[in-house]
Amino acid sequence: MPETGFQTANDGAALHAIGLMSGTSLDGVDAAVIRTDGERILATGRSATLFYEEPLRARLRALLDAAPGLAADDPELRALDRLLADRHAEAVAMVASRADVVGFHGQTILHDPDRRRTWQIGDAAHLAHKTRLKVVHDFRGADVAAGGQGAPLAPLFHAALAAALEKPLLVVNIGGVANITWLGPRGEVLACDTGPGNGPLDDWVRLRTGAAFDADGAMAAAGRVDQARLARLMDDPWFARPAPKSLDRLHFSPRLAHAMEGLSAEDGAALLASFTAASIAAAPLPAPPLRVLVAGGGRHNAAIMDALRRHFAAPVEPVEAAGWDGDALEAQCFGFLAVRALRGLPLSLPETTGVPAPLAGGRIVRPGPEAE
Repeated sequence: MPETGFQTANDGAALHAIGLMSGTSLDGVDAAVIRTDGERILATGRSATLFYEEPLRARLRALLDAAPGLAADDPELRALDRLLADRHAEAVAMVASRADVVGFHGQTILHDPDRRRTWQIGDAAHLAHKTRLKVVHDFRGADVAAGGQGAPLAPLFHAALAAALEKPLLVVNIGGVANITWLGPRGEVLACDTGPGNGPLDDWVRLRTGAAFDADGAMAAAGRVDQARLARLMDDPWFARPAPKSLDRLHFSPRLAHAMEGLSAEDGAALLASFTAASIAAAPLPAPPLRVLVAGGGRHNAAIMDALRRHFAAPVEPVEAAGWDGDALEAQCFGFLAVRALRGLPLSLPETTGVPAPLAGGRIVRPGPEAE
């Protein structure tokens, strides 16, 4: 959706929101301004990305491995809580001229809904203090506590974005983990995580070359997919679970460690790109989509996009083909969800996270004096 400014008729209930998203790819903070009443998207504004410096990215990646046994008062965790809030405050400053609320997702370091645990770090009170704005955070906690998967949370935002588009429509988001939103012609919404996104591929490329990611999918495109290894990866029991379902970024790590043995850098990248696409194509859908729109960093990976086109009969396009801003989409989503949270509207549904009933969520922090 292009920038449209903020002069929109009949939007008296709408608020200016700044959404912030730091995904499991660990590359930085996306920030975006949106005007919404929590049901309609009335306008979008500026967006920007603040990239993490490599030492911070390395510290966050180490925290993912340590998270299952990490204590809440761990000194490194507390230091990163504050540092992440500072970086998110910088991202707010990059986009904000004025705003009513900030939607602060935080950085996920653990997601284990089967044990009713989801953990996003980042000091929301410090962010509110730094920005002098109301901050909505902890978007997933209530859902997981109620027995939901806590993810994905974008489907209601996707439904608002796609209100005028022909259905059935499939929206695919490929971040560190991949997820889908299926939108039906009668207002139906179904969503789930599908499997790995860019996370394992990024880790592989960094390990083998030192680069942060496979730029444009060039390494994957130069490799050959070992179909037997791909079949073993797709044999993970998680794929047999019905939707809605979600997973942690590192869920496949033990299986991948075995599958990647002996592969060249290019063949490993090709296998991981194909694993991402095959996982998405294997997601259970009520009906085939007429169109597939792809968001997230994975839409820039030509190997993943080519593989998706082989799996789907419908056109597979980046979300820009629908007029949406793929680089700002997730951040816009959390601005949208922040306004829904302020209004007490549901953030998740039984069909999107498996929560027993439509459920509101998010916690609100207001700016105030900060304790030393």
